[in-house]
Amino acid sequence: MRPANKRDVLARLAQLPDMQAKDLAPLTGGMIAAVYKVTLVDGREVVVKAGSADSRMDIEGDMLRHLAQVSDLPLPRLIHSEPDLLVLGFVEGNSDLDEQAQEHAAELLAALHSVTWTHFGHAQDTHIGPLHQPNPPSSSWVDFFRDQRLLFLAHMALQAGAITPSLCRRVETLAGHLERWLGEPRQPALIHGDVWATNLLASKGRITAFLDPAIYYAHEEIELAYTTLFGSRGLTFGDPFYRRYHEIRPNSPGFFEERRLIYNLYPLLVHARIF
Repeated sequence: MRPANKRDVLARLAQLPDMQAKDLAPLTGGMIAAVYKVTLVDGREVVVKAGSADSRMDIEGDMLRHLAQVSDLPLPRLIHSEPDLLVLGFVEGNSDLDEQAQEHAAELLAALHSVTWTHFGHAQDTHIGPLHQPNPPSSSWVDFFRDQRLLFLAHMALQAGAITPSLCRRVETLAGHLERWLGEPRQPALIHGDVWATNLLASKGRITAFLDPAIYYAHEEIELAYTTLFGSRGLTFGDPFYRRYHEIRPNSPGFFEERRLIYNLYPLLVHARIF
């Protein structure tokens, strides 16, 4: 459920300290909430996401807070969060990534992937788009990916009628043999979880912000796989990104040929469930 009109958003903002709005304009996007760019009476510009309590935008606030605490990833400034309202600092930029911006994105993600934790998963569940993303801590990446990503989403999609029972059984069969292709990384890596063009802002060859995180600690290959979802080198990034990333964190043989295809079953199941 979204606010009926701009008046509802203005009324909510007026309840917050120093948030008197002068102008409000809708922005594109917003899968779980309406999104607005708001100019305040003091001249500041903020982005407001407004939905229902079921939107759980406080989780996005928690994810942004965690990223800010443990990494140098450029992010919108978190101003206020609660289940039905999120207020962020406005960040200039667009999603057109030139060669310099792609190289900068590679450096930023490589640094993010160097942030580690004791387990795969996260201290709390998160979400990807409107979908729940369970993160019970696990000592095994293969077990976590099988149970909390592939099987969890396949069964959710089946229950929603988004995939057929036959396709679900095929996912279950693959999930039972993941050890043939996937191995355990040296340590869990923090990932953004939803890296694609519209979740990146860039200006003058630099990334100005990563948006809409879906974080957890994983094998970093699942993040790289997602960026190739729409082609062998993806729509989000081209060769400058992959070349620079692998200069910093070299990939193991077989990633592009096999493992990325397995990892991309997860976002494909997410898309099947949503769309």
